Amino acid sequence: MSFRTPRASRARLSLFAAGTASLALLTTACGGSGGGASAAPEEFSYLGVTENTTVRTALTTLSKGECKTANDALPLTVETVPQASLDQKLQLLAGQNALPVQFAAGNAPALTQQLAKSGKVADLEVKLKDLGVDDQLEPAAVSTIKALYGGKLQVLPYEYNIEGIFYNKKIFADNGLKVPGTWQELVSAAAKLEAKGVQPFSASGQQGWPLTRLISGYLYRSLGPDALQKVADGEAKLTDPEYVKAAEEIAELGKEGYFGKGVGSIDYDTAMNQFLTGKAAMFYMGSWALANISDAEQNKVGAENVGFMPFPAVAGGKGSVDQYPSNVGLGITLGGKSFDKKTGDWVSCIAKNYGSTALKDHGSISGFKVNAEVEDANAVTTQVRDTISSSKRNVLWFEALFSTKATTVSQTNAASLVGGSMKPEQFMQTVQDALAAQ
Repeated sequence: MSFRTPRASRARLSLFAAGTASLALLTTACGGSGGGASAAPEEFSYLGVTENTTVRTALTTLSKGECKTANDALPLTVETVPQASLDQKLQLLAGQNALPVQFAAGNAPALTQQLAKSGKVADLEVKLKDLGVDDQLEPAAVSTIKALYGGKLQVLPYEYNIEGIFYNKKIFADNGLKVPGTWQELVSAAAKLEAKGVQPFSASGQQGWPLTRLISGYLYRSLGPDALQKVADGEAKLTDPEYVKAAEEIAELGKEGYFGKGVGSIDYDTAMNQFLTGKAAMFYMGSWALANISDAEQNKVGAENVGFMPFPAVAGGKGSVDQYPSNVGLGITLGGKSFDKKTGDWVSCIAKNYGSTALKDHGSISGFKVNAEVEDANAVTTQVRDTISSSKRNVLWFEALFSTKATTVSQTNAASLVGGSMKPEQFMQTVQDALAAQ
C-alpha cells in the first residue's frame, strides 16, 4: 500500500492490482515445485518498487559501509518496477522459478502467503533465529507482521509506520485552534478553517487508500480494535448500520468541501505537497511521511511547524486514541531456495545496521532496532518515535484483511464516496459484495 509508501512517493500499500484470478494462476504456476532455483546465488539481487527510494539507497549505503564484507562476497544488485506492476512481476518470476534473493512482497499479504505455501519465501523467523539476530526486530513490528501474514514472519520491516494526522501548528495557532481530541472537535475545527478560506485536509483520492484509512479510523474508535477482524471472520458486515455510519462521516467531510476541489484527481505527491507548502492544515498519513517532512526542500512550512496527533475519539466509542493503525510499508522478503550462508551474512548485517542507517540518512523509522546513537532530525520525528515505543496495542487499516479484489474495489471507489457520486450505503455494499466473492 505499504503500501513501505514513503518517499518522494511513498505510495504505500496502495495499488493492490493482483486479483483473485491472478492468485489462482500463481498457484498453478508454482505447483508444488518447492519454489525458486536451488543454485547458490551469485548476487544479492534486490527487486523493489520505483516509488520507494529509501530501501535501495540504504542498502547501497550499507554495501559500501557496514556490510561491505557481505557485499564483497555477494554483490548487491538492484532492480525496480512501478508498484502497480509489482504483483504481475512477482507472479511471472515465481512461475519461472526466478525470484530474486530479496524482493518487495506483494501489494496484498495474500500474494506473499501464496508464494510461501509453494516454498518460494523463506521462513524468516527460523532464519533470523538461526543467525542469532531475531532480537534485532522491534517486537511491535513483529506483532504487526504476524497479524498481517497469518501468524508468520514472512517479511522484514524495512519500514515500521504508525498512522495519524499531521497538522500545521502555525495554521492552528493563527486560527485559534487546539488539537482536537474528539471526532466532533475535529469536524468543528475543519468547519472553522473552511470558513476562513483554509483547506482543512489534504488527501489523495487518486490512490484512494488515504480516504479509506479515515473510514477504518472511525470504525476502530467507534466499534473497537476488532471492528474489521469481525468483518473478516464473518461476524459482521460492512453493510451493518454501525459500519455504514463510518462511511457516512467521511462522506460528509467531502460534501462540506473539506478535502478541497477535485480530490479524486489528486495523487499522492500532490497531496503531500499541498500539506508541506501550507495549502492544507491537516494530512492523515503514516509516519513514513517523516522523510518528506524532514526534507527542507520539500517542506516549505518547516518541520518545526508540523505536529502529529492520533485519530480522535468517537463519543461513546469502544476504541482508544492510543491504538494506532500500524504497518510495515511494503514489506521485503527473501527467496526460499536462494537463502544460503552468503545471503545469511547479508541478512545478519542488515538486521544489525539498517535501523540506524535509515534513521540517520533518511529520517525513516524501521522495525529494526537502532543500535547507534542517532539524533532525530526534528521534534515531530521524536514525537512519533516516542509514540511508537509507548503504544500498547496497534490496529491495522481498512483493507488489511481484504482480498485483493475487495481492496481494489474499495480504493477505486473512495473518491466517489467523498465526491458524492456514490452513497455511503452503496460504497459499503460494493466492498462487501467484493469480499463475499473472494
